[in-house]
Amino acid sequence: MFVTFEGIEGTGKTTQIQKVKKYFESRGKEVFLTLEPGGSRVGQELRKMLLHVDNKDLTPITELFLYLADRAQHIAQVIRPELEAGKVVLCDRFADSTIVYQGYGRGLDTKILQQFNEVAVDGLWPDLTVILDIDPELGLKRATLRNIEDGKAEEEGRFEAEHISFHKRIREGYLTWAALNRDRIKVADASSTPDEVFKRIKDIIDTRFFTAD
Repeated sequence: MFVTFEGIEGTGKTTQIQKVKKYFESRGKEVFLTLEPGGSRVGQELRKMLLHVDNKDLTPITELFLYLADRAQHIAQVIRPELEAGKVVLCDRFADSTIVYQGYGRGLDTKILQQFNEVAVDGLWPDLTVILDIDPELGLKRATLRNIEDGKAEEEGRFEAEHISFHKRIREGYLTWAALNRDRIKVADASSTPDEVFKRIKDIIDTRFFTAD
């Protein structure tokens, strides 16, 4: 099983992925956690370029190809081998981020982005994608505070530094993209407590993977 998690900054993806990991393990599954960008050795270097606030001058096209390079390496070196080993792979962001951030956010053609994604993922799409949905102003406040507390305000704050209008486009982009891909993508309200959000995600997972139990 390959499950990805998406959403604007500050939706609580990290917290929820840990809860989902424990849930799958309680069902007897071995779980591997990863993320984009930065899930591979090469990806860790690309992450530094993509997220540091000093790199505000990255053009949308440059940003796009750095993300695609990260994804291709991630698939080949990490995700596919872990899936072939029989593990459940949970990934914090994946190909849908490219459609939404570089498409709906930066204004690149989503049809072309989908074609590039097809090359990068090499036929490996998630079995399920969960979008955590939250008001952009609340999410941005959460994410900015988190980066400050973690000492990563500069190291990983490039997207948090974007204007609120960008984050609003991202949220609308996710909801639009989810509506176009209803079979694979499910939306969960992330505005309440972590336990309440997890219950919504658990219901989605049970419906997709454990209905025959």
